[in-house]
Amino acid sequence: MNTFDDDNELGLFGEPRRPPRDRARRPQRGGERRPGTPAGSRSVLRLAALLAGGMAIVFGLVLSCSGQSKGDYSAYIAAMQPLAQDSASVGAKFATALGTRGLTMESFQADLTDWSKQEQADYVAAQRLMPPGLLQSAHAEALATFQLRAFGLAGLANTLTLAKSKHDNATAAAAALVSDAQLLSASDVLWEQLYKLPATQTLTAQNVTGVIVPASQIVPDPSIMSASSLGTLYRRLGTPSSGGRVTGVHGSNLLGTNAVENGVSTPLSKSTATTVSVGSSLVIDVVFEDSGNYPEVKIPVTLTVKAGSKSIYTATKTVAQIAAGAQTTVPFTNLQLPPSAFGHSAAISVSIAKVQGEARLDNNAATYPVFFQLAPS
Repeated sequence: MNTFDDDNELGLFGEPRRPPRDRARRPQRGGERRPGTPAGSRSVLRLAALLAGGMAIVFGLVLSCSGQSKGDYSAYIAAMQPLAQDSASVGAKFATALGTRGLTMESFQADLTDWSKQEQADYVAAQRLMPPGLLQSAHAEALATFQLRAFGLAGLANTLTLAKSKHDNATAAAAALVSDAQLLSASDVLWEQLYKLPATQTLTAQNVTGVIVPASQIVPDPSIMSASSLGTLYRRLGTPSSGGRVTGVHGSNLLGTNAVENGVSTPLSKSTATTVSVGSSLVIDVVFEDSGNYPEVKIPVTLTVKAGSKSIYTATKTVAQIAAGAQTTVPFTNLQLPPSAFGHSAAISVSIAKVQGEARLDNNAATYPVFFQLAPS
């Protein structure tokens, strides 16, 4: 099967060339001469004819679908796989940029423009594919996904330019940026619900096995596109670079740690053992604030569980960015605790890594004595 169409201009809706009229007059019939068809009516008739022709073409495609082989479906999905991955990779690049110290307005705008072009290239490549007939509707949604992402990224770059020229504050800029970012979030829903799901259902209905429709998620963490996150980003982009020198007050302050099971939050104490019910929904929330006068980026937060003197679980999460004076919550889920954690005294330790220029470190860590028990089923 040829998966590519070398000619994008299908010309399905081009108006056919009219044959030359016979200049010989036809003999006129008797009676009054009928008025000509009004121009507006001719347009409507032409549109109706084109629609009818289009429906006939679509009907013909549907009729021809029975001739599609399993190899045709497999070849098409294989061609979509790298495009789906390439498009989604922009999300990781965006998140990495947020955690880049010294990020400037000019460099980030250039990145956004490049990422938009990357999405446009994926759109063009996908447009050249020839999907099996039963997947044509789903394929149109994949094309729309690439378009939304290209528009959203270009919109973010343009909005930053406009906000900078108007000297907008962070709140006003964030509100405008969120509108563009929503296109990126919407593209994930579009791909999942209107491309991946129906395409998977079609493959199942056609008994095509061993072929997996690719996922493509550009916003894996919705908080990155929140007004708070984008406002922090705008403040950072408006802060002149210090040329690598760190000045002023920098630091983090651990505010507390909570065990959340089945929606019930229990604060952990540094002095008294807290009973923690362990179930599939257990989350350990670590809350801290930026106690300095500047935004911080790439802050590792580590949670360790010990039974006796033995470490039985450790996990680290990195906060991409946090505004000066702002608070954030870092959730730790899926704690894989061995049987030795239960029925004995244990402890949960939390540590927030030092940021550049931080002088005070005594408020960055804490240890909480706990007693683990299985949550009632």
